[in-house]
Amino acid sequence: MDARPVRLARPAAARVLVGLLLAAALAYSTWSAEAFLPTGLSSRTTYVSELAAEDQPYGTFFRTADFLAGLLVLAGAALALARLPLRGWWTAAGWAGLALFGAATAADSRLPLNCAATADAGCAARERAGIVPWTHSAHAVSSSLAVTGALVAMVLLTVAARRRAGTWPTLARTGPVLVVLELAATGWTLASVAAFEAGRGTWGLGIGQRLQVLLIAVWLVTLAWSVSRDAKGPPSEAGRG
Repeated sequence: MDARPVRLARPAAARVLVGLLLAAALAYSTWSAEAFLPTGLSSRTTYVSELAAEDQPYGTFFRTADFLAGLLVLAGAALALARLPLRGWWTAAGWAGLALFGAATAADSRLPLNCAATADAGCAARERAGIVPWTHSAHAVSSSLAVTGALVAMVLLTVAARRRAGTWPTLARTGPVLVVLELAATGWTLASVAAFEAGRGTWGLGIGQRLQVLLIAVWLVTLAWSVSRDAKGPPSEAGRG
């Protein structure tokens, strides 16, 4: 672990960044509104993105929330790269990964599914026959890029927090747990997708993917808290030159 003195984040930029990350985490969690809305989709077996499909009653709401979440994350990552001390390539690459996550999430919302294949046999048949709109394939690509960006950010910014003593101690402590859980949830989701595409059921696809996106939101909140504390500085360092 690097024990060199750390340079605190610029307070004004840090405050804006914290607000962007918290707002993004909230917007990225709007899928949980399905608990109160009559979506007609099972949270155990359906993709989260199927809530935003074009033929779903609340599709516009969920697509708008995802678009806002992506833009907020992208703005936060760009601000961090431009205004915060980067403290090495781990941090710079981590913020770049977060920017990829934000951009891909925003793009994902503009490339909605036409229908919900896990809940509609006709839609699933059209997907297998290749007669759904091109946005289905594009959506799969943007979703993959979003998850990749999120994983890169989670891993690299957590490593950066652990490598430099006194930097983002909350993220340094909890980040590894969140990363391990996120990798497990991602593995579950990928296995479930493979099972569904092979005609072997969904294997709790909806649960795995909802856990995956929930952990990303929790990590964003953890990062926001860490940036906030870093900008203020620990009390013991208040008098240091």
